[in-house]
Amino acid sequence: MIEVKGFSFTYPTGSRPALSDVDFEVAPRELCAVVGGGGAGKSTLAGVVSGTVPHLTGGTARGTVRVNCRDLDDTPLSGLVGEVGLVMQNPFNQISGARFSVREEIAFGLENLGVPRDEMAARVDLVLDDLGLTGVRDRSPYELSGGQQQLLAIGSVLVMRPTVMVLDEPTSQLDAAGNALVFEALGTLKEQGVTVLLIEHRMERLAHAADRVLVLDRGAIVAKGTPGEVLADERLEEWGSHRCVTRWLLAAPPAGDSGRPGSRCR
Repeated sequence: MIEVKGFSFTYPTGSRPALSDVDFEVAPRELCAVVGGGGAGKSTLAGVVSGTVPHLTGGTARGTVRVNCRDLDDTPLSGLVGEVGLVMQNPFNQISGARFSVREEIAFGLENLGVPRDEMAARVDLVLDDLGLTGVRDRSPYELSGGQQQLLAIGSVLVMRPTVMVLDEPTSQLDAAGNALVFEALGTLKEQGVTVLLIEHRMERLAHAADRVLVLDRGAIVAKGTPGEVLADERLEEWGSHRCVTRWLLAAPPAGDSGRPGSRCR
């Protein structure tokens, strides 16, 4: 699970906080979406939950961020490899360039961890199948479509078997077909018990995929609730996001188990 309590952060050269008194929780196996306009602090929040902010960026932080009951302030990035996975906006930035096929690219992280060969092969084949990439397993990563490259980026992280996945606008550069592929993959993650924090701007998809939605505006959470509650809020446009006003999109319940219990640290 993810717990963020009273968290504020200012970059080393920042004139104002990028995040201000952010407070929320994401229960195990829940998909929580984060929306907001440009400069709202969405990518900073993704970095905070994945551990790259402030570990790699520096800056001034106040408050608490915990993942699976581990305080990220006291946990080095190396200690998060098996816990948290980060998928960025541009999949091209996550392709290593050191491997020549999709299968080898997905295996790259496991090679660095020294995972036994037989186990590595089994895990890679499972991810290829789950994400629908088996048919392109021997192709170069650079020959894939944008949607397939984003699935490859997700697979390269998923094969590490994190319990939490953070995705920072993974569909921002994709067409409708690529967008659909990525959201199908998100459904796979939930089925496998992964907790997902999704930074996204496609409201019509969130209406069905998300369990909860947070709205960020100028670094602060200004609204949170179910997709039906948040995406129909008339203030969304004031906060830099477009409302999801189509009634039939909001009529269906959020995907997944609405009665899912959340664990607590002891």
